[in-house]
Amino acid sequence: MHYKGKLYQALNPLYAREPFSGRGAELYGGRFNPKGMPALYTSLTIMTALREANQAESLQLTTLVAYDADCERLFDPRDAHLLEKYQIAPQSLSNTTWRDEMNLRGEALTQQLARDLKNAGFHDLVVRSFAPGTTDADLNIVLWTWGTSLPNRLSVIDDERRLSR
Repeated sequence: MHYKGKLYQALNPLYAREPFSGRGAELYGGRFNPKGMPALYTSLTIMTALREANQAESLQLTTLVAYDADCERLFDPRDAHLLEKYQIAPQSLSNTTWRDEMNLRGEALTQQLARDLKNAGFHDLVVRSFAPGTTDADLNIVLWTWGTSLPNRLSVIDDERRLSR
């Protein structure tokens, strides 16, 4: 799958000056990246990004970042043939116990899936958001590989150069 368009990320302000780092996900692991593997968790809409970053009961301080993206090697689990090819059960993507798995086994099944997909040549995963209040229409793109050129180009939208201040 190919995606070209805007992506949004609601960052912890600690990482706001480094919107390309993937450092938070690398340090703590996420549903679709094991600890030690950087990732950018982005959303196709601002509201989905805010819901993703604020899954606690109250709104936390966040910095909203917008990117222009051109991503050529996305794995799309909405494609039943791809799921079958990689032996992925659709319900495994939404597993709510991934953190428990990570703590118990060192790596959750969804984290192993991310590692396997990256090793198979995929740079990203498009997946629905599982944050509270989201629907099947609320999509995220998790990036494992990104840079300033194709096949996975990402650039921060900062016309007023606010990040450099």
